[in-house]
Amino acid sequence: MRDRNTNGFEEPGQTFGVPLDLNLLRTFLTVYRTGSFTAAAPLLGLSQPTVTTQIRTLERRLGRELFERRARGVTPAPYADELAARIVQPLDSLAMVAGPAGDREDAPAEPVHLAGPAELLSRCVLPGLARLVDQGVRLRITPGLTEPLLDDLRAGRHDLVIATFRPRGRTLTAVPLNDEEFVLVASPTWAQRLSAPASVAAALHGVPLVAYADDLPIVRRYWRHVFGRRLVRQPAVTMPDLNAVKAAVAGGTGFTVLPRYLCVEELRSGTLVLLHDPEDPPLNTSFLVQRPGTSGNPHVALVRDHLLQAARDW
Repeated sequence: MRDRNTNGFEEPGQTFGVPLDLNLLRTFLTVYRTGSFTAAAPLLGLSQPTVTTQIRTLERRLGRELFERRARGVTPAPYADELAARIVQPLDSLAMVAGPAGDREDAPAEPVHLAGPAELLSRCVLPGLARLVDQGVRLRITPGLTEPLLDDLRAGRHDLVIATFRPRGRTLTAVPLNDEEFVLVASPTWAQRLSAPASVAAALHGVPLVAYADDLPIVRRYWRHVFGRRLVRQPAVTMPDLNAVKAAVAGGTGFTVLPRYLCVEELRSGTLVLLHDPEDPPLNTSFLVQRPGTSGNPHVALVRDHLLQAARDW
């Protein structure tokens, strides 16, 4: 007869009276966190077929399907969520004791790998890291776009990702970090030429547009939210770096839409001028994302808590 807890579930350490191999549970937890047999394999030091065999063995021992196989990776079955919740803390604690530095009290913790949008990292995150570094935290910071960064997070290449949208599925956990407001700006020269227009949108028709990309993701969203219409035009200049976009507009190239946090100093000094101040400006929520469970590196929690606190002032 199977051992069961008070909730009616088998205890994860035993099935049919025989203790489960901890290696099977470690493999399960790694696949659960990465969402892929292939991504889990190098983290475990195993081949992909070995990972597949171990998961199938565990599924047979438990008598339950743990993952739904899909074209790209796997999706946890409902029982997998329950199993992961019960084993994550003891397995992570065991990993901290048995890891490469577990027998050295003076050994530094592994670096925390943090990734996110380059502009947010440079403007908001990096200036506030001194306290963490003073506490002995080592950081490896990677800028990039949200979609590939989330793929890397699933594969175990990052510990924390600041994402511009909430990831779908159950392979990652996300909490709201901050709301960024978008503002319509230009140089003082262009602002004077557009003084007191009957319609801001109409007045900007002949002004060069500087944008992050040809498909105008930020500017189109602003137009739709504030003016209630679709923007149809080609940018004069594109650059996949919002700091470069800001520099071009401050130099008099034209107009753009930027996150307010990125240009608050320029607006204060007059280098950039706000062209429109709607009562309901468009906002975008960023999220702090990580794999489920507790990391074996205690500094990941320190960085996570620091970011959640610091983001209140961004």
